[in-house]
Amino acid sequence: MRKEGGAVHGDAPGSDGNLGEGSIRAVDAGQLHGAQLRYFDFAMAAFVTILLLSNVLGAGKVAQVRLPLIGDWPFGAGILFFPISYVLGDVLTEVYGYARARRCVWAGFGALIFMAFMSWVVVALPPSPDWDGQQAYEAIFGQTPRIVLASILAFWAGEFANSFVLAKMKILTQGRHLWTRTIGSTVIGQAVDSLIFYPVAFIGLWDMKLVLIVLVTQYALKVGWEVLLTPFTYKAVNWLKKREGLDVFDESTDFTPFSTRT
Repeated sequence: MRKEGGAVHGDAPGSDGNLGEGSIRAVDAGQLHGAQLRYFDFAMAAFVTILLLSNVLGAGKVAQVRLPLIGDWPFGAGILFFPISYVLGDVLTEVYGYARARRCVWAGFGALIFMAFMSWVVVALPPSPDWDGQQAYEAIFGQTPRIVLASILAFWAGEFANSFVLAKMKILTQGRHLWTRTIGSTVIGQAVDSLIFYPVAFIGLWDMKLVLIVLVTQYALKVGWEVLLTPFTYKAVNWLKKREGLDVFDESTDFTPFSTRT
């Protein structure tokens, strides 16, 4: 195994299951079962938090910017932050391996379902006669079931595709050239996400030409955003690897998405 940017030792975790700061060790993901990883819980919490907030706060607003030579250009505000969940998905897979990233995807999936259920219940509750915010509340949180379904399915499939491609590319590149797998996995993951979300959510409601235009535009913006965030991805990956003291390769990993085993 090879660690990008420095030498590694192929040591397994210690007998107490702890992996601390020191030399970065290249390990197979299967060796990490039961290991105490210092920052994994924080990374998972950040992943789920950004996922939920980008869907709650970002999805409710259409913003507009004025571009040179193009003019006014509307866009969903969520596009500014939702791609960060893919960056964190890259970081989780690169640092902790596919199995732990898979656990985060399922945590996010469950959180999205509960958020959709809670939104439906709260919106459906009869408002107090002296409260005049029901219409505004419905406009923000009263998403149609079709869009909610499209969002959840697209996230689930896109994130798993992203994580799978990155883990496989890491083995093929022997841990070198991180940028190729963060960008390459996003190209695939965001394609799966967009190809599911926009047709499921809008075919029959929008003209087919409009669906295709929005799909391609949003896809290009998301991938471009990932490219711009590459330096930050490098910093996060390197910081976590040094503090966890490991570099995980998914050589013996079971890549089924239908598991939460780490």
